[in-house]
Amino acid sequence: MPTERSYHHGDLRRAVLTAALDVIATEGPAALSLRDLARRAGVSHAAPAHHFKDRAGLLTAVATEGYGFLSAALGEAEDLRDLGVRYVGFAAAHPAHFQIMFRPELLRPDDSELLAARQQTRSMLRTAVQGHGEDPAVSFMAAWSMAHGFATLLLSRNLDDLLDGRDPEDTFGALAGVMFGPTGSPVVVRST
Repeated sequence: MPTERSYHHGDLRRAVLTAALDVIATEGPAALSLRDLARRAGVSHAAPAHHFKDRAGLLTAVATEGYGFLSAALGEAEDLRDLGVRYVGFAAAHPAHFQIMFRPELLRPDDSELLAARQQTRSMLRTAVQGHGEDPAVSFMAAWSMAHGFATLLLSRNLDDLLDGRDPEDTFGALAGVMFGPTGSPVVVRST
């Protein structure tokens, strides 16, 4: 007769990922343990290791999934400004993914699925900045830094007072207009 802990879960991988995202969002990645996630899912402590092997494997799966969601969001962008707005919107909608995606020390650096997902997202960003500014690499770094910085400040609640009830995505769109001008190229301020 099977015990309560040995029942067939259905989609254990998804259940563990969902539990991990909850822990990351509420307590941060340092609080994450496979043993605790197994307890939350109601399975043996070894069950999550079957899907992820270890904590780094689980966090790599979270990051890979996050890049997939980000690519889907960016794929709908109409222009460079909209791309940034969608980047900020992704971060607000998926804060746990966002926390993990850009923490290479937590991930398996040679995971082929992660590398492919990251490359797809970066290619979309690089393509979007083509023709904006004299140096595409600088334009790419400027656009990404601005969107990523705004998203990071938003998630860490450092913009709460400044936003004062304003929609973060609309605010970022306005900020992008100031920083990149109507053409989408970085505004260069030269001292005299």
